[in-house]
This record gives sequence, structure tokens and C-alpha cells, in this order.
Amino acid sequence: MDDKTALLSQIDRLHTTDMGTERIKKNLGLTCPDAVAYCMGVITDERSAVYRKGKNYYCELENIRITVNAGSYTIITAHIIK
Repeated sequence: MDDKTALLSQIDRLHTTDMGTERIKKNLGLTCPDAVAYCMGVITDERSAVYRKGKNYYCELENIRITVNAGSYTIITAHIIK
């Protein structure tokens, strides 16, 4: 099973903390209230690339990189790639 399929198979477990929500919104400049739903949209996009490095999954689409803990499926952060 490739990394994207592995992450997508657990997409219903994806979550973040309150601090994570604020960090994701700030880093991406989001105005939408649900940062997890936004990240799910990026991860499930057919154009996104997902790879695992150590204990984290990384999802990249265009200029966005999302970091997800592979054990707990917690969205740790999201950044704009420069």
C-alpha cells in the first residue's frame, strides 16, 4: 500500500488540537472555520502527493505542505512552501 492510500484509509481519524487549528489558519491565511475539513480537502485532492518520512506523513499540493502524525493522525501543522 502506498503512503497516500494508507493515509486516505484513515482519513476519518484525521483531527487536530485547538492550537493546531489556530496555527494552520495563521500559516495558510485561512478564513474558513474548519481547518481540518480544509486539510482533508487538500489530502483527498487527486493532484496531491503524500509521502511518509519517519513518524509523519507529508501532503503537498501546489504550494501547501501539511504534516500529519502517522500514529495518531493528528494534523500537526500546514505551511506555504516558499
